[in-house]
Amino acid sequence: MRARYPDQEGYVERNGVKTYYEQFGQGEPTILLVPSSPIVHSQQWKAQVPYLARHFRVLTFDGRGNGRSDRPETSEAYGDEEIIADMLEVMDTTGTKQAVLVVLCHVWWVLHFAAAYPERVLGLVAIAPGAPLAPVHPNRAKYIATFDEVPDTDEGWAKTNRHYWLKDWRGYVSFFFGKMLPEPHSTKQLEDIIGWCLETTPQTMLLNREAPRYPKTKEEAEEVCRKVRCPVLVIHGDLDECQLPARGEAVARLTGGKLVTLEGSGHMTPGRDPVKINMLIKEFADSLEPRMSNEVRWTRAMSRPKRAIFVSSSIGLGHIQRDLAIARELRKLVPDLQIDWWAQHPVTTVLKAAGETIHPKNHLQALESAHWEEESSQHELHAFYAFRRMDEIFVANFMLFNEVVQETPYDIWIGDESWEVDYFLHENPELKSAPYVFLTDVIGFLPVDPEGDPRDVALCADYNAEMIEQRARYPRLRDLSLYIGEYDELPDARFGPGLPNIRDWARDWFTPVGYVLPFDPLEY
Repeated sequence: MRARYPDQEGYVERNGVKTYYEQFGQGEPTILLVPSSPIVHSQQWKAQVPYLARHFRVLTFDGRGNGRSDRPETSEAYGDEEIIADMLEVMDTTGTKQAVLVVLCHVWWVLHFAAAYPERVLGLVAIAPGAPLAPVHPNRAKYIATFDEVPDTDEGWAKTNRHYWLKDWRGYVSFFFGKMLPEPHSTKQLEDIIGWCLETTPQTMLLNREAPRYPKTKEEAEEVCRKVRCPVLVIHGDLDECQLPARGEAVARLTGGKLVTLEGSGHMTPGRDPVKINMLIKEFADSLEPRMSNEVRWTRAMSRPKRAIFVSSSIGLGHIQRDLAIARELRKLVPDLQIDWWAQHPVTTVLKAAGETIHPKNHLQALESAHWEEESSQHELHAFYAFRRMDEIFVANFMLFNEVVQETPYDIWIGDESWEVDYFLHENPELKSAPYVFLTDVIGFLPVDPEGDPRDVALCADYNAEMIEQRARYPRLRDLSLYIGEYDELPDARFGPGLPNIRDWARDWFTPVGYVLPFDPLEY
């Protein structure tokens, strides 16, 4: 399930080729998210669209050769001029006079566009730009030069070869994007990208490779960059194995742009570091058209009420019953405590009936319960994979939560299985601004059959390993971790091959509190 669906969608057609586009949001300026190449489609921006669309008008399109767009059968149809014309047609059809252009890797389309149509471009964000301003990455240089020759090996980067593409396209994209994601625990991002790559064909990618390209030399590339007059932001991971960071440095230098280097990051930062990328894009777009609020309100620290934000998972109604019980006890201990609830339907129905205060921005969340209903629509539900496929929703909801807690100085965050908050807080620890308590009755995932599908075993272990590593690196992020239950109720098993025993690890990292009942047993 997508975290946000388009407000408008359609096709533009040029010379018999249809290009699919989507439009989200109503704010200004407009942000045009440009696809990297026919190897992927507009879902590559799935972690950006929901957040950006709450602040700006956002356009995406599937480049010709993938997604819902046509697959023309000549190399000329994939040339730079054709893609630029498609971009212009999408803007014209949607009534977009100006836009901020954002691209990953294939920067030449947006640089050409900005140089040719300066009046249409407010700014340009180039992520890991591929530009012949520095040498080809040494890991690929040899094999790009011998691309058309019959290879004597299929190992490693030798897969960068016409004959191998035609023989084993899945094998190539699995290897290539595995290298594009050097960050540990990138299995979901890799799975997504491979799926998008399989929506095109090696034949289409060969046509794209043979398409007319400009510039071809460093001198021509420098000339194009110097023609760009709009503000430019360049973002580059220092572990990028596709485009050398020197290329990003050159684009920033020649366009007079700003360079942000992401240390420890690879090529696919919009998917692997979505929170940072989203915030950088928004900050850049805001700087182009500053929007001043008519009113700013600030409360002195000692005049602020005691406030808590309570995140209650919507996956099942068991959480809210115990959370309401916890809230009642908290109010006995701190009578003047104000609690803002952060929850979704059907939990909000229970909260309203109880007379609780729901945060006014709560309704902007992407619906987790709808996702689970969709996952179980065929009367089958694999909980781990359903959870795994919530990544897009988790990013969207964390971005919203982060805005809320930055706007309001809460004294404490309480999260009952607040998975998105917990995960992205560990990925972006600098965003913590209050004491944080995490509650759960689930610690890790185990495959239904440990001797069954090796993929299930590997993915569960990978998820658990990431959780264990996050906690070890940033123990300060949770001020209190509460396990709803007792240690001996946990499986007496390892999280996975080479990983700790679940009970032993829980004893080190959680405090057990037994079951939280929504009533006082002494009254019965």
